[in-house]
Amino acid sequence: MGVTIVGLGPGNGRLLTRDAWDTLLAAPHLFLRTSRHPAVADLPASVQWTSFDDVYDTAETFDAVYDTIVAELLRHAAAGDVVYAVPGHPHVGESTVTRLTAAATETGVSVHIVPGLSFIEPMLTAVHLDALDGCQLFDAIELTAYQYPPINPDVPLLLGQVYSQMLASELKMVLTAVYPSTHPVQLVHAAGTDAQRVEPLALADLDRSPWIDHLTSLYVPPLPQPASLATLAETVAVLRSPEGCPWDQEQTPQSMREGFLEETAEVLAALDEDSPDALAEELGDVLYHLVMQAQMASEVEEFRLTDVIAGIDSKLKRRHPHVWGDWEVQDSAEVVRNWEALKQTEKARPAAASLLDNIPLALPALARSQKIQGRVARVGFDWPAVEGVYEKLAEELAELRQAETNEARQAELGDVLFVLVNLARWLHVDAESSLREANGRFTRRFQFVESLAVERQLDLAELDFAALDGLWQEAKRVLD
Repeated sequence: MGVTIVGLGPGNGRLLTRDAWDTLLAAPHLFLRTSRHPAVADLPASVQWTSFDDVYDTAETFDAVYDTIVAELLRHAAAGDVVYAVPGHPHVGESTVTRLTAAATETGVSVHIVPGLSFIEPMLTAVHLDALDGCQLFDAIELTAYQYPPINPDVPLLLGQVYSQMLASELKMVLTAVYPSTHPVQLVHAAGTDAQRVEPLALADLDRSPWIDHLTSLYVPPLPQPASLATLAETVAVLRSPEGCPWDQEQTPQSMREGFLEETAEVLAALDEDSPDALAEELGDVLYHLVMQAQMASEVEEFRLTDVIAGIDSKLKRRHPHVWGDWEVQDSAEVVRNWEALKQTEKARPAAASLLDNIPLALPALARSQKIQGRVARVGFDWPAVEGVYEKLAEELAELRQAETNEARQAELGDVLFVLVNLARWLHVDAESSLREANGRFTRRFQFVESLAVERQLDLAELDFAALDGLWQEAKRVLD
């Protein structure tokens, strides 16, 4: 008893290997995954075959199709040898082969593979691509399951089994997470056959081709400018190498600290300005710092960039069991509580450890205050209503007015600021962002006042408060 799996190649019978042709002719009865393949028409009439096309027509899912085919083949194999033919190469895009091989091994049925030419070789020829120059290969069906596909935009991409316009539409949506909609791609229909057609088009038009069928594949060339994390990591590694940049070579993790804080602040400024272009640029600067820190760590064998990525990816999945597990949550507040509980468990913290541990001291004071108050509120240490916060603010302001020494004023002013941060939390406002926006508004208004003074030949230092306030109110009316 055994199963022989034959690759039919990518096109008509001329592309069958000699071994495949001989095996097909000698088969007492041949099973075809599908008869919708050019090579089937070239088989002699003496070859008796049965296809599983009806299973595709009646099953509700591809998993059901594959399971049905495997079960049927094993049933026949129990009575004698079976020959099963699939398009292309048995180990390229053939889920039934993978499942059949595993199931046959479990049941003691031998499996013999007769290789065939896959769709890959004629695709490479059609788009003039050398695979050893770098190439990614995916099943289009499987790629559509991703929100963000695991592909490198700096490397050519080949996608097989783009069998319908509906699938092409889904594929387009996934690929536009990485490539712009205007990116040029090529659909290759019936690669390697006399009917081969290479169709260049923009990614946005992928699902508009009238020639898409079960013999359609897709070629996506690299982006014109390097855009992968791997490329950035290589760029940073070159900068740090003996042939690189003296400045980058001299840096240490500590020497990069100040620059990292500055770049982070510039990201926040870009967010406040609501400037996508500025945000993209500043995020790039922060990303450089992250990759640089990982590169320096890898040079002394502390950790690698892949360790950083694997660590945060694993953490996110552990901390979201309602997404990658069977937990159920009612709202985002429950998500936050679960996160903190899982965090405590993972770090195996002793029972006496403080809830306020691990809040970075380097955080800006307002941000750290908001973090502190948010944590204690989770265990109920909070006002029952926002009115209590307003009353506390009035109390602290009164104490500030009564303070008689600089030391007392500093302490009382700190208490006022602390209560204001608590009020921001109650109002669902980020205190740091709120103050940063206020700084920005004041700066814009005062710069407008300065421009008015220049325009009207006024010296701000010589104006009294009433005149200055008049200019200020004018600035508010114009800018707000």
